[in-house]
Amino acid sequence: MKLFLTFLFALVSVCINAQDLEKLSEEVTEEGIALYRSEMASWYGTDVVKENYKNMDNIGGYFSYLDDVPKCIFFSKQNKVVATISFPTNYNPDNAKVDLSERDFTPTEMDYFTIRQKALTRINNDTIFKRYNNTNFNLVPIIKKNSKKVYVLTGASVNNVVIFGNDYLLTFNNKSEIENVEKLHKGIIVHDVGNNSKGADASGVHSHVLENWQQMTPTDICTLMLYQKLTGWETYTTISKKYASIWNNKSNKAFVMKTENFRKIANYQLEKNKKSENKDTQDSNK
Repeated sequence: MKLFLTFLFALVSVCINAQDLEKLSEEVTEEGIALYRSEMASWYGTDVVKENYKNMDNIGGYFSYLDDVPKCIFFSKQNKVVATISFPTNYNPDNAKVDLSERDFTPTEMDYFTIRQKALTRINNDTIFKRYNNTNFNLVPIIKKNSKKVYVLTGASVNNVVIFGNDYLLTFNNKSEIENVEKLHKGIIVHDVGNNSKGADASGVHSHVLENWQQMTPTDICTLMLYQKLTGWETYTTISKKYASIWNNKSNKAFVMKTENFRKIANYQLEKNKKSENKDTQDSNK
């Protein structure tokens, strides 16, 4: 009876862990895609505004958000909206709706503007934020229900470079006051993809060491989706002492598992490959 109970408890524990990992996978995927949608609107919104707005020196900043469709808002140095770019779901700039009329922020836009500006002030006054040559910070405000956040990503200002890390998360309370600032990676990871060979086996990897971010981060997913056409990576893996996370470009989903299980699978595959190579060698010598 004791043996049966021990087995039962172990089975329940495995099921609970599997459910927890599945939930973690879904949460990080959802957040990463939300970041990607915002950044896509900002990327293309910037191009559209440069083509249509004649007084770029008047621009004080921009942010994007989802309002039935993705929108990118550009505001003046007087904090007035001067350009509203609305995109279809495919983000085709040719099909974007451009509104260059000056107006006040809507209540929703004011919430985004407020946390963005507070994040920018914190970035300029807090030494936790590191700046590197040939890079710039991208601020991505995300508001969901009672959750207010600003992610800070580091983007390359040169071609054929993809950057992970040197990213941050600022969380706000319901009064739009900063409650916490944290790093999502310990350092910066730079991938030179200029000579990258694309294909079904194209992939990349980096490690995570921060205790609070053992899994793949939403910023990792956002970066992978933004640069997929450039890198050709079909999969990408992050590894920490606790979790191994695998991003699959075809399914647009992160899969999180325990690192110990990941290593067992990897070792099994390695042994299988070795046996196959040895068999091929033996066959060729016959």
